[in-house]
Amino acid sequence: MRVLTPILLGSVLLAGCAAMSSGPKPIAVATLSPTQGNQTNGTVSFVQKGDQILVDARIDGLSPGAHGFHVHEKGDCSAPDAMSAGGHFNPGGRAHGGPSHAEHHAGDFGNLEADASGRASLQLTVPASQISLDKGAANSIVGKGLIVHADPDDFKTQPTGNSGKRLACGVISLK
Repeated sequence: MRVLTPILLGSVLLAGCAAMSSGPKPIAVATLSPTQGNQTNGTVSFVQKGDQILVDARIDGLSPGAHGFHVHEKGDCSAPDAMSAGGHFNPGGRAHGGPSHAEHHAGDFGNLEADASGRASLQLTVPASQISLDKGAANSIVGKGLIVHADPDDFKTQPTGNSGKRLACGVISLK
């Protein structure tokens, strides 16, 4: 019985550890490059943790204040003004709004707030039912464009939030 107890205890601990480990987490990254005449750049990572996607944005080269931040429908940043990225990513056909509004596009991430030195960071948790890192899913953001805008998103003007010109663009890709 004394030998069996440590073996049994070890087996229970191993089973518990195996249950806690759910394998590798999907990770995607967008490297933002400035559009013509701008200097905005940065990196945004997307990490899936269970039924949530953690968004971590680090952006430089902004004017102080708020700047609209959205996923766009096309992963094409080839136009000098990034208009090649198309409109907001909206697979559900919803009205534009802020991330805390009941009604909003899947790619409506709200505003980045730049400090006096032009740096902004944003950590956001988005339900995996809203966006996905699974390339085959209808709400997948993989291969889509990510845009930082010149002006704040007003969360009501349809369909863009009146966020102004596009300062930086990047394509979201799996890492």
